Amino acid sequence: MYAERVVSGMRPTGALHLGHYHGVLLNWVKLQHEYPCLFFVADWHALTTQYDDPRNIHNNVTDMVVDWLAAGIDPNQAVIFRQSHVPEHAELHLLLSMMTPLGWLERVPTYKDQQEKLSGKDLTTYGFLGYPLLMAADILIYRADRVPVGEDQVPHIEFSREIVRRFNHMYGREPGFEEKAKEAVKKLGGKKARRYEELRTRFQQEGDKEAIQEAHALLEDIQHLSVADRERLFGYLEGSGKMILAEPGALLTEASRMPGLDGQKMSKSYANTIALRESPDAVMKKVRAMPTDPARVRRTDPGDPQKCPVWQLHQVYSDDACRAWANAGCQSAGIGCLECKQPVIDGILKELAPMQERARYYESDPNLIRNILADGSEKAHELARETMRDVREAMGL
Repeated sequence: MYAERVVSGMRPTGALHLGHYHGVLLNWVKLQHEYPCLFFVADWHALTTQYDDPRNIHNNVTDMVVDWLAAGIDPNQAVIFRQSHVPEHAELHLLLSMMTPLGWLERVPTYKDQQEKLSGKDLTTYGFLGYPLLMAADILIYRADRVPVGEDQVPHIEFSREIVRRFNHMYGREPGFEEKAKEAVKKLGGKKARRYEELRTRFQQEGDKEAIQEAHALLEDIQHLSVADRERLFGYLEGSGKMILAEPGALLTEASRMPGLDGQKMSKSYANTIALRESPDAVMKKVRAMPTDPARVRRTDPGDPQKCPVWQLHQVYSDDACRAWANAGCQSAGIGCLECKQPVIDGILKELAPMQERARYYESDPNLIRNILADGSEKAHELARETMRDVREAMGL
């Protein structure tokens, strides 16, 4: 198997907000200390829906990367790069498109969902239909085994896995594969070779998925195998051929718990966001203007926190004591809505302060972002080049 590696990307939509921070970036910051991580700006993906007006993409890239860095993504810990600067993404997408059944793309759940949501835009394009395959190429080009996604994106990972199986089955045969695989089995040593054969038989004859997991664990513990022999043994297990591409796994992430200013999910499309670089005055103004329980028409009217969007923000920013104070004060009309909002304002400003300080450093010199992206793109390019060399060889190109 290939080394553990995390890959994730984000479309450049411009400056990010607290929903992005709590939903994605906090997790990326954690992952960069646990795995080798590659985080990329998905600017080609942006073209699938912005093909008719791409003018803002470049500026959006810079804004977004500044926010990544402000949130704590460290270019010394993770590889940060721009998708379009690594042309192997496009090459792998093209080659995979030659053997991907059309029906597989049409059945991806988000295909029809997005068409309905963006009904005002003509999305009857090849690029839009093929974006799940480009997403698969983004992952497979780095042979990533961990992709952080929410539950709604798990079908994209399963689609990528199906593409891998089809590709390896079609192109993973090398001359004398079976003989070479049997020779590799002997190199495991008597006891481990017998165990490998038992597990291989259990999987191929009985479809026992636990057997394949045990066999994978067995092979991963053996250090002296060459990369080629290891790939052959993984392929031989499943009765296919040499593994050219690796199946990615979904690294499930919790849904963002960050509500918007109106109680809905925080989203630019709802105009209910607080940007990561929002000024303190703007934060204060936005939170103070938030709607509250409609029953609290006057200061003396009691309210119900469960009907108030501000209460949802207390769940994110307040401790138990503050929540108890806000809950009791609202229901008894002991505090006014502006009083109730102040701890939320304080909590947001406290969270944003270190991010905004880091952002100022990068804003002061645009060359810093260019250099980080150039360096990251070169590192990503080296990994992508290895994969494409194997893909081309397997396809006879």
